[in-house]
Amino acid sequence: MSAPPSKPSLRHSVSEWLGNNQQLSGTAQRQQHVSREARQEARALRSQTRCQTVWDEGDTSRRLSDRIWDVARWKDVLEGCAQKVDEEMEALTLSKAQSELTLAATAVPLEVSNECLTLREGRRGYELVSDPVEEQLKKEVVLIGGVQQLLQRGVQRAFEQLCVLQELRHQLTSDLQNKMEALDIDMSCLSLTIKSPNISLKTNPTRIPSGSSTPQEWAQFSQHNVARAHEAVRVSQQMRADMSLSRAQVQNELEAQRRATEFALRKRNHHEEQARDELQWQIKTTEDEMAEMESDIRGLDADLQAKTASLKLAHTRLETRTRRSGMDLCRDEVQHGLAAEVQQLEATALALKQKLSEAQLSLQKMKLHHTRMQQDLSRKQEALSLEQRSMHTRTRVTSPSGAGKAAVPLVPLVNSSGRSNLQLLAQ
Repeated sequence: MSAPPSKPSLRHSVSEWLGNNQQLSGTAQRQQHVSREARQEARALRSQTRCQTVWDEGDTSRRLSDRIWDVARWKDVLEGCAQKVDEEMEALTLSKAQSELTLAATAVPLEVSNECLTLREGRRGYELVSDPVEEQLKKEVVLIGGVQQLLQRGVQRAFEQLCVLQELRHQLTSDLQNKMEALDIDMSCLSLTIKSPNISLKTNPTRIPSGSSTPQEWAQFSQHNVARAHEAVRVSQQMRADMSLSRAQVQNELEAQRRATEFALRKRNHHEEQARDELQWQIKTTEDEMAEMESDIRGLDADLQAKTASLKLAHTRLETRTRRSGMDLCRDEVQHGLAAEVQQLEATALALKQKLSEAQLSLQKMKLHHTRMQQDLSRKQEALSLEQRSMHTRTRVTSPSGAGKAAVPLVPLVNSSGRSNLQLLAQ
């Protein structure tokens, strides 16, 4: 029987078959070994990366916690600084308002002083004198002008300092808002976990945003804001102390000048009253003397008329006796007596005429002087009226309650640190 036909193919020998089997087995062993090493390395890498990830997440959380603490600390510092700035702005605004009130209160004294000066310009004649009252009033006007300038400068400086504080308050508010936003963001980041639903991969998350700062720059920025705020508060406190001291000094100076001016006015008014009373007495005595002089002039005139009648009698007798004739026209004792009588009467009449002329001249002079005294009395009464009007006008400077209120004491000149309000006793 013949062999069946075989499929034509490549035949391998037994040795080739064994070699192939050994090769497959060796390759499998090598691949298994490589796989085992890869698995060991993968397990080690998984363990290492798991630990590293946990460590990194923990370290990041710790850093976030530290950062949150730093931001919260600076937030507290900024809030405290902002509160101090707010309190100082309120105190400075109050001090500025007090200075403005003090400045406004100087308007009435200045108006009163100028009105008094204008009133006293109405004096006439010898009453228009440069007396201590005018000197004190002019000093008061100059003092009030200087006080107004001083207070105005203080108000202007306070306004400028309020602008500085307002600007710093805005910067502190902006920095504080940024700190609060950063705090919210970091606390939100700290609360995130791998199981949070709102986590996702982002495009280029490690980029550095524009405008980023270094931790040193971040700390220096807040330190700079706080330092500027503290310095501005210190300057404002010193300014308030200076303004309070200035207001006290102003009140003391104005009060002292007011008292000096009113004392000069009272003294001048007293002198005016004395001069008026003296002049009135002089006018009365002059009028009495004029009346007596007129009476004496009438007496002198009567005596002169009487002496004229006696002289006529003597002249008539002498003339009549000249009509004697012969030896009877004798210059006897009668003739000598009549001649002596005529001489005596003529001398007496001449003396009476001279005395009458002197009396009339004296009376005329007294009348002229009496007229001048009347005019001067009128001017003195006008001047006294003006002085009294000035004193009445100055009552507007005193307190509204007037005499029912005790006198305002002087404010002691005590400087302060500015942390408490220096209230004027006059208020």
